[in-house]
Formats: sequence, structure tokens, C-alpha cells
Amino acid sequence: MSQSRLSTAIDDGALVLPAGKIAVMRPAADYDVAPLNRDDVMISHGYYPDFSAWSDAGYVVTPKAEPASVAIVVVPRSKALARDMIARAASWAELVIVDGQRTDGVDSHFKDCRKRLGDLPSIPKGHGRIFWFARTDKFADWITPPPEMGAHGYFTTAGVFSDGAVDAGSALLAESLPEKLPAKMADLGAGWGYLAGPVLARKGVQSLDLIEAEALSLDCARLNVTDPRVKFHWADAMQFQSKPGFDGVVMNPPFHTGRASEPHLGRAFIAAAARVLASHGKLWMVANRHLPYEQALRDSFRNVEEIAGNGAFKVFHATRPNR
Repeated sequence: MSQSRLSTAIDDGALVLPAGKIAVMRPAADYDVAPLNRDDVMISHGYYPDFSAWSDAGYVVTPKAEPASVAIVVVPRSKALARDMIARAASWAELVIVDGQRTDGVDSHFKDCRKRLGDLPSIPKGHGRIFWFARTDKFADWITPPPEMGAHGYFTTAGVFSDGAVDAGSALLAESLPEKLPAKMADLGAGWGYLAGPVLARKGVQSLDLIEAEALSLDCARLNVTDPRVKFHWADAMQFQSKPGFDGVVMNPPFHTGRASEPHLGRAFIAAAARVLASHGKLWMVANRHLPYEQALRDSFRNVEEIAGNGAFKVFHATRPNR
């Protein structure tokens, strides 16, 4: 097995860590922390599946990073979120390490940091790059403000899905919902809460559970949705449990965690919806037109129909989940 960029930098003597705590920010569950003193490591993560994985592995994990001697920023896909993480780390850490893949824009961040700080030590490896620098206040303007209301009338922030506009698929799903919905509803992968409004506006709804894995999104949802019928859950929708089951579920499941499409995510959401629904439960789901979810729906539900669609999206209604 080839060494990680972090291991290479430390083992080669290019990177020397000062004594003290090490804040590792938003690392994937398989990120290599082996070269670090385990007792010094503090993981911070807002994505529940990774948060849970690190916690299960016995590490100290918090939703938000706490000041430490060293900060390791693991670059996320969102450029604005990555800049925010770099800026916050630079404000309190003696040493800031930035590590990421080229597909997530690490080279762009390296270039931008060099513009402000001059030449920086760096190791390109494994389709990515690691670089580091000392504490500085030169990135203060990269810190993102708290969630703000956008032109679309909703609170969003850097790092959430569809932060600048209402997602077209979710809008189509909202338009396709019937005038009356079941009493006990849930939104799997609720994001910043757009679907809550249309669902709560339908007749018959007595409660709505918003289940979302990204803490940044759920923080926005709490600002966007103030109806007392709503409960918020920071959780992995694919592992969420509900007893008794829900009467109805709406969802616009994610189809990638990286750059490429990953249809297995949508299939896992379909299976999760069937699991959390009561035997009489109903599902309303939107998906990108090109994604092959029909068989997964038929495997999990006895009745499946496409009730709306356009060139980009398709909306399904499924009933009688298989047990």
C-alpha cells in the first residue's frame, strides 16, 4: 500500500509537527491519521456518517473544530467551505496543513494561498497535494458569515447542497405532491428544508421529521422551518430508524459524494424509505432522469408509478413497502 500524503510528509522529515493537540477537520472515515499521536487527535465533522465512524473508532469527535496547536484541513468539494475552514484554522493553529484531492480543488487553494503567503512547502502525490503554513490573519476575508437569506427567500450557507437556488428536482417534486398527504411524514435527506414548506401546506399533515446528515444544512433548516409540527434529526438517513413507521416519505436523494454519479446512494435511500414506512406507507421521490432507480423501487415497493417528469427529472409514487 502506498503512503498517504500526510505520512510521506512526516516520514520524510519535510513536515515537523509542534507539540499539542491536532484538529483534523472534516476527514473522510478512511483518512490516514496513523502518523499522528492518537491521544492528540481531535476530529471535527459535520457529516454524520463520517462523524459516527470516527466516534465508533474511539476518537474524540465534535461537530465543529476546536482550537489546537495543529490544524489539518481536509479539503471538501465546496470551495467556499474549504476557504472558510482554512481561514478559521489559520486564525488559531500554530501550524495549518491543507490536504486534498485535485478533483476537490486542492491545487486551486494552493495557488490562492501562495498568492497571499508566497512560496509554501508542498508535496503533490496520489492525484492530490498537501501543503502547510504558519498561523496568519491574511485569510480573514475567507471566513463565511452565519447562514444568510438568499434571493430565493431561504437561509443557506457555504457547503450545503443547492445553496444559491431552489433545486429544480425538489421544486418539481413539490409541484407533484397531492393536495392531501398522510398524517406522519418524513423527509429523508432534507437538506436546508425546502420541501418542508410544500409538505406542511398539504391537508392532513400532523407531523414532519426532517432527517439530514450534514449539520450545516440542518442548521439552515432550523432557520427556514419554524412550524411546531417539525422535528429535526442529525442522522444518516440510510441508517435512520423509526417505530412506529411513517405514513409517508418525501425525498430527493443525493446521487454523488464525489464528482461521479453513484446510483447506489439513491438505491440505499429507496431501501431506507421502505424500511422506515409503515406497511400502509407511501413514498414520493424525485430523481435525475438518467439514474436507473426503477428496479430498486420495484424491489422495495409493490406498487410503483412515475407521476411526473421532464427532460431532467422524474417523480415516482410508490406504495406498500415490501417486508
